[in-house]
Amino acid sequence: MESIIKVKNLSKTYGDGGVLTRAVSNVDFVVEKGEFVAIMGPSGSGKSTLMQMLGFLDRPTSGEYLFEGRDMQSFDDDELAKIRNEKIGFVFQAFNLLPRTSVYENVELPLLYDSHPEKREENGKKVLGALKSVLMEHRVNYLSSQLSGGEKQRVAIARALVNNPEVIFADEPTGNLDSKSGTQVMKILQQLNNQGHTIILVTHETFTAEHAKRILQMKDGQIVSDEPVVSRRIARDGELLK
Repeated sequence: MESIIKVKNLSKTYGDGGVLTRAVSNVDFVVEKGEFVAIMGPSGSGKSTLMQMLGFLDRPTSGEYLFEGRDMQSFDDDELAKIRNEKIGFVFQAFNLLPRTSVYENVELPLLYDSHPEKREENGKKVLGALKSVLMEHRVNYLSSQLSGGEKQRVAIARALVNNPEVIFADEPTGNLDSKSGTQVMKILQQLNNQGHTIILVTHETFTAEHAKRILQMKDGQIVSDEPVVSRRIARDGELLK
């Protein structure tokens, strides 16, 4: 398989009044194209800081981060913003939808960074295709404020998909949802992964993490385990490998 993300000795240190806090410490791992990886850990374990670096929302203090074989430390802020828009899709716990704006306009938003009048029809097809993939095309003209929590998250996933990104980052995507809506959202992410999308999920919930195919467990800024989901379930349930 082809690696899309490779990090080596990746670290992030914050300074506050002379006191240094290492949020992520010398992390090493590789994500292959088409994987579904969950980064799991309790609050304060460093998982969100790691996702922010992987998604180009923050820069590491030290270490190496290769995305599609390119060293991201060498890119300036404008180049990183372009890569974020074209290569990365984000799904957040709080949905981050514009409340008095239609579902269509929310999903279209990433396309407007490269807006040309002649692309309007093409953009429309992309928006409707993304909404169809999350079973929300029937809500296209609704305001986002008229949607349920589960519907808002599905629209957020459609927005993350609309540019056909290389990687979708989902940060606690079920955190504001009831169990039924959360399961539905995770099944959609699984379907997208089965279609070839690389997905990196950040969560503190075991049930949510086990929708992925591989789990990186974090504690105190370090990765303490890296296991396929099946192996974790076998170990947890006390079953024997055949």
